[in-house]
Amino acid sequence: MNKVILSPAKCALDMGDGSERGLYVNQDYILQKLKKVHRGISLMYTYYPNDKEWPTRACEIDLGHESTGAWDSPYENYFPYRGGREGLRDGEPFNFMKEIRRHGMDVVLTLTIDPHLKEEDIILLAKDLRPYGRLLLRVNHECTGDWFCYTRRATYQEIADFFVMTCRVMHKYAPNVKMILCAGMYQKSTGKLEMEDIFLEAHKAADIWSGDNYLSLHWGWPNDVVSKDTYNYARYSVKEVYEKCKMTLKRLREITGQDKPMVLSELNADGDVAGPYVQSNMMKEFMDLLQKDKEHWLSAFTFYQFRDDGRLGMEITDPNNSEVGIEQPIMAMYRKQLHKPFFSQKISKVSGDDAKVELPVKLRWGGSEDAEGLEVPVKLNKAPVQFELYFKDKLEPLNMMIEFNGWWFYKAPGTKVVDLMPYFFENKNAVKKPSTFKLRYFLPPADGMNMPKNGDPYEAKDGDWLYNYYAVLPALPEVKIEESPVCKKITHMN
Repeated sequence: MNKVILSPAKCALDMGDGSERGLYVNQDYILQKLKKVHRGISLMYTYYPNDKEWPTRACEIDLGHESTGAWDSPYENYFPYRGGREGLRDGEPFNFMKEIRRHGMDVVLTLTIDPHLKEEDIILLAKDLRPYGRLLLRVNHECTGDWFCYTRRATYQEIADFFVMTCRVMHKYAPNVKMILCAGMYQKSTGKLEMEDIFLEAHKAADIWSGDNYLSLHWGWPNDVVSKDTYNYARYSVKEVYEKCKMTLKRLREITGQDKPMVLSELNADGDVAGPYVQSNMMKEFMDLLQKDKEHWLSAFTFYQFRDDGRLGMEITDPNNSEVGIEQPIMAMYRKQLHKPFFSQKISKVSGDDAKVELPVKLRWGGSEDAEGLEVPVKLNKAPVQFELYFKDKLEPLNMMIEFNGWWFYKAPGTKVVDLMPYFFENKNAVKKPSTFKLRYFLPPADGMNMPKNGDPYEAKDGDWLYNYYAVLPALPEVKIEESPVCKKITHMN
C-alpha cells in the first residue's frame, strides 16, 4: 500500500450541468457515460428576492405578451436559488451541490443576483456556502453584455462595484469560496478589454479571471431556428477565439499588475449552427491547440453543457421525455480528451514519513485537485471475467471514489459491491500480458458537506474544516478476481 495525492491537471475540465437550456443530470449517469470525474460541476441559479414574482421561475411568469427572446423576463431564467433569505438549504441548489461533492468533484456555482441587494443579503449567501469546501462562485457573468436582466437594472459601474462588495463579503464570511469574475474580453480593434476601466477594480478583487466564448452560437434559441432567413447565429474561427482568450489573460496581467488563474466558464460550439459533426471538430481543434501550446496559460474550462434542450450539449434532451438524453458525436470526442493526461488530475505517491501506511488510515479530502488516497497494486495475467470489490461491515457505510487505470467508479454509503468489469469491455483496455495495475481509494464527504467538530457550520469559527474533510478507511475491501469462467462444464437438458 502507498499513500497518494491528487494534484491539478495542466488544464482542468469542468462540466456544465443544467441551466436555462436544460435540466440537471445526476452524477452517476454522467460518470457512467464519461468513465471519469471532472474537476468541478457547474450549476447556474438566479437570486432576486426583492421581486414580487420571486421565487417563481422566470419562464413561468405571465408577461402579458408573447416572449420575444431568451431573456425577456423580470429576471434570468435559471432555477431560483432558494437559500439566502428563504433559508431553504435542503432544496436547490444544495441537494445537487451535495451530490457533486459526494462524487469527488468541486462545486462551480454561477449566480445572477439583483445588483441592488445589500451587504446583509450577501452575508446570508456566504453563510449558505461555508460547508461546501473549496467552492468556486461566479457572480453576474458576462457582465459587459446587455442581454442579461440585471444589466437593465444597474449601470455597468454599479455592477462592477457590486462584484467588489460581494468579493469582500465572501472573503470575510466564507473564505473557502473563490470568486470568479466573468467580464469583457480582449478586443483586437482597441488592444484593450471591453470596459476594462469600469471593471478594473473588480478584476483586482477577483480570485479567478474568466470569460465566456463560444466557437459558434445560435443566440436566437429558443425563439427561432437557424435558417437562411434568420440571423441570430454565428460561426467563428477557432484559432481567432483561442488567441482572443489568450490575449485576454495577457491584458489582465498588464492592467492589474497581478497574475491569477484564467478559466473559460462557458465554452462549446453550437450544433444548431453547422451541425453536430462540425461542433465536435471545432471543440477538438480548440482542445488540441491547448495541448500544443507550451505556455499552458489556461487553468480550466467548463464544457457547456452535458444535456441541452438545444444543441449545446453532449446530449440533447429527448423531446418525448426530458429525463432521457440523445448522445451527440461530440461526446465520444470529449470523452477521449477527458482521459488524456493533459486534462487529468495527477495522482502521485507521497514521499517520506507521510508515505507510511497502516490500517486504519485517516485520509484527507480537500477537493478534486488536492486529496489523499490509498493505492494498492493488483496483478492481472489476462483480462478477468469477474472483477468486483466487496465492502463488508465497517466498510459498507463509507462514501468512496475508486480510480482504476484512469477510470473512476463511485461507491455510495450502503453499497456492498462495486463491479470494475466495465473497464475491460473496451478493446483498448485488453490485458495483453501479465501486468500490475493500480487501484486507488479516495474518501470524499459522505453527505457532501464539511463540518466543524463543534457548532453550526453556518456560524462556526473559520478553521481547517472549511477546506478539508477527514475520514477513516478501517480496512481494504475484498477484491474478487476470476480470470477464467467459474463454470465451464455444460449441463445438458433432459
